[in-house]
Amino acid sequence: MGGGHEQIRQTIDKLRREIEQHNYRYYVLDAPTITDTQYDRLMADLQQMEREYPFLVTPDSPTQRVGGKPREGFATVQHTIAMLSLANAFGDAELIEFDRRVRGTLGNESYDYVVELKIDGLAVSLTYQDGILVRGATRGDGATGEDITVNLKTIRSIPLRLHKPVDLLEVRGEVYMPKKSFIELNRRREERGEPLFANPRNAAAGSLRQLDPAVTAGRNLSIFVYGIGAAELPGEGLPESHSESLKWLESLGLRVNTHHQLCRDIGEVISYCRIWQDKKAALPYQIDGMVIKVNSLDQQSALGATMKSPRWAIAFKFPPEQAQTIVRDIIVSVGRTGVITPTALLDPVSVAGSTVSRATLHNEDIIREKDIRIGDRVIIHKAGDVIPEVVEVLKDHRTGGEKMFSMPVECPACGAEVVRLSGEAAHRCTGAACPAQLLEGLIHFASRGAMDIAGLGPAVVTQLVEAGLVGDVSDLYNLTVEQLLRLERFADKSAENLVRAIEASKENPLHRLIFALGIRHVGERAARVLAEHFGDLRRLMDADCEELIAIMEIGPKIAESVINFMREPQNRALIERLIEHGVNVVAEAAPAAGSGGPLIGKTLVLTGTLAALKRDEAKELIEKVGGKVSSSVSKKTDYVVAGENPGSKYEKAVKLGVQVIGEEDLLDLVKSHH
Repeated sequence: MGGGHEQIRQTIDKLRREIEQHNYRYYVLDAPTITDTQYDRLMADLQQMEREYPFLVTPDSPTQRVGGKPREGFATVQHTIAMLSLANAFGDAELIEFDRRVRGTLGNESYDYVVELKIDGLAVSLTYQDGILVRGATRGDGATGEDITVNLKTIRSIPLRLHKPVDLLEVRGEVYMPKKSFIELNRRREERGEPLFANPRNAAAGSLRQLDPAVTAGRNLSIFVYGIGAAELPGEGLPESHSESLKWLESLGLRVNTHHQLCRDIGEVISYCRIWQDKKAALPYQIDGMVIKVNSLDQQSALGATMKSPRWAIAFKFPPEQAQTIVRDIIVSVGRTGVITPTALLDPVSVAGSTVSRATLHNEDIIREKDIRIGDRVIIHKAGDVIPEVVEVLKDHRTGGEKMFSMPVECPACGAEVVRLSGEAAHRCTGAACPAQLLEGLIHFASRGAMDIAGLGPAVVTQLVEAGLVGDVSDLYNLTVEQLLRLERFADKSAENLVRAIEASKENPLHRLIFALGIRHVGERAARVLAEHFGDLRRLMDADCEELIAIMEIGPKIAESVINFMREPQNRALIERLIEHGVNVVAEAAPAAGSGGPLIGKTLVLTGTLAALKRDEAKELIEKVGGKVSSSVSKKTDYVVAGENPGSKYEKAVKLGVQVIGEEDLLDLVKSHH
C-alpha cells in the first residue's frame, strides 16, 4: 500500500475510533458529549471516505453495523428478524435519489409511500405469545439486543395482553419521553445535583436501561408501535401493505401514531415532510425527521435490504434549528429547593418558531466546560424542541472584552451562604428562611414524616403565603382562627382544627423537628439517629464535623450538610424562634438497656395492612419502646407483625420459624412495657 493510502487509512481509523467512542458514551454510558448534528457529520465524513476508498472498508467499521453493543447487567436477546437501521436523507435531492432507486428495482410496477413521524426515542421489540407480552428487548446491534422486559412492562401504553389472541407476534416500536416529562425529570435531577440528560431520547434510553424497574416506572415513558417483525398467524394472513399493518396493529390494542399519510409519489412525500418540519415544535414529544416506506409489503420484500438498512425505507432528517446570538449577562435564580441556577441573558433570536432571549446554563460545571463568558457570541438550539440551550461558543469572535462568571457566595434572595456540597454539581442556598424556598419548605415542614400537621397541605400553604401570613415556618405558630377565617374555604371548625393541629405539633419528638427543618441529606432515619445521639437540638447546633462523623450511620456528606445548615445565622435565628414558641427540641429519654421491656433490642418486621395503626405510626410506637423495625425477614428477626394480606414476608417468617404476632399482640406488648 502506497504512502498516500497509508495516510488515508490512518485518517479513517482515527475517525472510526472517534465514532466508536461516541457510540459507547451514548448507547452504553448514556452520557453523550456531542450533539446529534455533530455525530451525523462525523458519520457522513466516514461514509464519504469509505465510498471513495472501498478497499479500506473493514467489517468492524461503524458504517457496517446498526448500533451499540448490549450493556452489561441485562441478558442478551437474539432477534429472530434483524432490527435494521434506516439510511438517512438530509434534503430533497436525496429523497428523489431514493425514489429513483426504488423505481429502478420495481420497473413498471405502480407503488406508493407511507410517510410517518420519526419519533426521537429508543427502538424496541415486543414479543407476544398467545396474545400475552412475553419479552421486550432493545435493538442493540440489530442482531442482538438487551432483555428489558420488566422495564417495558412498567410503561402503561404497552398492553400486557392484546385485544385479539395471536400465536406469535413480534412488533417494533419507539419508546420515548414526552417533552414535559423530560423538563420535569431534568428539573428534579438538577435539584439533586445529578447530571442532566441531553435530550428526551437520551432520557428515554437511560430510563429503559435502569436495573431497578421502579426507576423506569417513575419516568413517564410511552411508546408508538410502527411495524411487524416475526409473526405466526395460522388461519389469518398478514396485512398486504404497511398502511393496513398500522390499522391492524391498532386493532390489537397497540399504540400507533395517527400522524401518517399515504403519498402517491415522491413529490407528495416531500410536501408532507415540509409540513411537519414547520409543525414539529407543537407536538408533545420530540421528532427529528420523517420515515418514508414503500407501502406494499410484497414490494418491500422485492426491494430487500443491505446488511444494515432496508432498501424500501429511508429517514428524512430535519436540519438542526440553531441560531447565533450574544450572551449579554449571566444571572442566577433560586429554586424552590434552594438550588442556585445560572441563566444566560441573550440578544433575542428566533429558534424553532419562537423568540429566545434567555437560556439556562444549569450549573457552574457546564459554564466552565463550555467556557461560556459574558459577551461571547454563541450558537443556541432548543434541547428537545423545548429548552433553549447554548450548544457552542464561537471563540474566534472573541474581542478580549468578555468576562468570566462566578457563582455568588451569598443567596440573592436572602443573603444566606451559598455552598456546594462535595460530589454535587449544584450550588445551594443554606437559608431555611429563604423566601425563594418558602413554599416548598412549609409543605415539607407540615408533611406526615415531619411535623405531621393535619390540614396543612400544599393548597392551604399556598393561601397562607399569598396572604402574607407566613414568612417562615415559625410564623405558623402565630396563626389565629380569626386570620384563617379571612381566607377562602375556611369555616369556624376547619380554622379551629388547623390551629389546634399546629399547637399539637409542638409536642412532636425531636427527630421529627430535625427532619422537618429540611437539612440537605438528612432523611427520617438520619434525623432519628441525630436526635438519639445529641438529645437536644441546641447541642446539635454546636456540633463539629469530628463528632458528627463519629456517629454510626452519619457519613461525611450528612455531616457537611448539617454543619453548613447550623452555621448559617438565619437558620439559628429560626430555631430560636421555634424554641420561643414552645416547640419541643429535646429527645425523650430512651428506655434503659436493662429495663427488661419486651421490645428492648428486638427486631420487628411489619407486613400487611394494620387495622388501627398506620405503618409509620406502628414503626414509631415500636421504636419508642426500644424496638427496631426492619424491612426484611431473617433468622435474626424476633417478631413479624402481620395484618391483612401479609404476603411473602409472612411466608418467609413461617419458613424460618420466626414468631408471627397480630396487631393486638403488638399493642399488648407495648402496653406491658409501661
